[in-house]
Amino acid sequence: MKNLMYLSLLLALVSSCSNYSSYELTGVEDRETWYSAEPYGMKFIKQGSYNMGINDQDPNWAMTAQAKTVSVSPFWMDETEITNNEYRQFVYWVRDSLARQRLGEEYEEFLISEDQYGEEIIPPYLNWETELIWDDIEYQESLRDMYLVENERFYRRKEIDTRKLNYTYYWVDLKQAAKKFNFDGNHRHHYDFETGRYTGQIKNNQGEYVDVRSRADFIMKEEINVYPDTLCWIADFTYSYNEPLTNMYFWHPAYDNYPVVGVSWKQANAFSRWRTQLHNNYLAGTGGAFVQDYRLPLESEWEYAARGNLDLQMYPWGGYYTRNDVGCFLANFKPMRGNYVDDGGISTVMVGSFEPNEFGLYDMAGNVAEWTSNAFDESAYQFVHDLNPDYQYHAQADDPQTLKRKVIRGGSWKDVAVYLQNGYRTYEFQDSAKSYVGFRCVRSYLGRDINDGGSTTY
Repeated sequence: MKNLMYLSLLLALVSSCSNYSSYELTGVEDRETWYSAEPYGMKFIKQGSYNMGINDQDPNWAMTAQAKTVSVSPFWMDETEITNNEYRQFVYWVRDSLARQRLGEEYEEFLISEDQYGEEIIPPYLNWETELIWDDIEYQESLRDMYLVENERFYRRKEIDTRKLNYTYYWVDLKQAAKKFNFDGNHRHHYDFETGRYTGQIKNNQGEYVDVRSRADFIMKEEINVYPDTLCWIADFTYSYNEPLTNMYFWHPAYDNYPVVGVSWKQANAFSRWRTQLHNNYLAGTGGAFVQDYRLPLESEWEYAARGNLDLQMYPWGGYYTRNDVGCFLANFKPMRGNYVDDGGISTVMVGSFEPNEFGLYDMAGNVAEWTSNAFDESAYQFVHDLNPDYQYHAQADDPQTLKRKVIRGGSWKDVAVYLQNGYRTYEFQDSAKSYVGFRCVRSYLGRDINDGGSTTY
């Protein structure tokens, strides 16, 4: 009798906690219909297959891009390279968040320490509703250490010390979590479902093997200075006068819509993490479902997008030539034998200055080369999968330089035409910042595919 009463009570609880109104399998009924709104400034790239690699000339005999048929899932991609003004939003956010952290130590209005029910929040988080007035005398002492000391100031101006603009973020190493063992066959890790415990070891962010204690060990912490290397214009070119760009390129309004440069692969990744956080924090505040992470494109995604559905073509615009039918150049690069200005720009030009490709993407050839997420290996095409090919390696500070190479694509304002080819690949080191390398972001599409960029799955 007692067991029968217990069973009746359990059934009553199940019935009261669910919205099941029939005996049929209908799924959970309180799920809202979700659709993918087109991200601002991005273009939809439909799923497809193509022949990845050099389709025509390889005058350098690099032999690093053998032909391979691959397939890629649908995704969104920035229609232009990230501009100075867009990246400056990231720099300002980091600057303001650091200032609010400092002010929050003395002024409680800059922190939110209680939730809507009056429960204490540990640790408290920043209150962005409180206005931050940089010139307020009351705040000056708290913000003093954010500025350059007097003997480091040019022209005696009070300036933010950009060396302190460090952004801390976290990411989950899903690839390592999915492995049953590491490449050397040792350091196995295993999750015991009966005990709820991990055993074995994984490699941490410092490249050291450590014991796995919980899921938290797969969460990696990164800290990176976000300010671009404005001296790259001088460092990249010996015996060349580029001081005007060093002083003005990132900050002056004249260059707002020019591609950001002097950004390393690590900084570009940090920007992508921040962009994801910015978007998903807004969605969380409005009760919306999160979107996929913004990230650097896979090398295979980048090439597919550059081709613009024109398979087996040398350049994003199709054909074999860098001029159109009236003799005008189709991208910003180094034409002829060094006549930089013949295409209309002596270095970088405003994004979108040339016609887009068939996917609506601008500057997939020339202007600035672009970081991808992939590590560079000359033989990568031989071992990567043919479905969403991806080769990544998180190099540590003490790793050999060859392991710090990251693929760049598209060629730049300083490159000859061969680097503009869809299938041509080269590299820069992950911690280097160059005056000819920028980036753009992608975001995976949630679903299989969509009709001509709309929001209906099929």
